[in-house]
Amino acid sequence: METERLIMRRWRDTDRTPFAELNADPEVMRHFPNRLTREQSDAMVDRIERDFGVFGYGLWALEERASGRFIGFTGLVLQTFDAPFLPAVEIGWRLTRSAWGQGYATEAARRALGYGFEEAGLDEIISMTAVGNTRSRAVMERLGMTHDAAEDFDHPWVARDSPIRRHVVYRLKRP
Repeated sequence: METERLIMRRWRDTDRTPFAELNADPEVMRHFPNRLTREQSDAMVDRIERDFGVFGYGLWALEERASGRFIGFTGLVLQTFDAPFLPAVEIGWRLTRSAWGQGYATEAARRALGYGFEEAGLDEIISMTAVGNTRSRAVMERLGMTHDAAEDFDHPWVARDSPIRRHVVYRLKRP
């Protein structure tokens, strides 16, 4: 899939090193429980690729069209952990810091939402993040997603004493 400035594609072996670097960056991973080791990062790529085979969608690798540079991912993933609003398909993104502030996450997410609604036939897509992740929340709002504070929750995979335990949920229904 393509957008004006991005190629959204399946993963290549050459993506693994820059993806591991992204996952090890403390600022990129600030709103996640832990940075990932190389092995954990590679295992995530393997899970992402497996999801494409199972669902027909997943977290697409993002490549800048102009430079061919890998900058992260954006896409759709089925979430099934223990929360009252799940299971649901979530849209998510993770970009290298050098790609922040350029509108790439919003651009790619719009295309992923289109795929989810038009091609995958989903009726609703959610997104969630730590309460303090204002950058991701701004993307969710630019996408037209809505937040209901009554759905805020403590993420079961985050330590009870962690400042990122409390999460928000945003929703978007098929247009």
